[in-house]
Amino acid sequence: MLPQKIVIKVTTCCDKGRSKALKTAAIADGVNSVALEGDDKDKLVVIGERVDAACLTRALRKKINYAAIESVEEVKPGEKKPEEKKQEGDNKKKDEDNTPTPHCCQQPPRCELVSVVYDTNPGTCTIM
Repeated sequence: MLPQKIVIKVTTCCDKGRSKALKTAAIADGVNSVALEGDDKDKLVVIGERVDAACLTRALRKKINYAAIESVEEVKPGEKKPEEKKQEGDNKKKDEDNTPTPHCCQQPPRCELVSVVYDTNPGTCTIM
């Protein structure tokens, strides 16, 4: 089976969110490589064999709130893109930038509605 190239659009506000997205994609079954592409680093490119794109997208949504599949295609052997070389240069710039990360990645606590029902006749058994 040929490896697949899956491109998923993710929305992250800082490096912490991007790191979460990369880690989540890297631990998925069948993933060989993970990279961020695009001008805003908003496209997660996953290459691997038998990767379930829908399951991966669902896991990303749980971690970073937004993820959408853009494309899924087969990668032919020996096919390399020039963008991979360009990314290495981008990482050097990223290391030099020491701006503090914003606190926008913290999620508010989730609230659940719970209704409490009181049994007016506690003498009867309701478990079957």
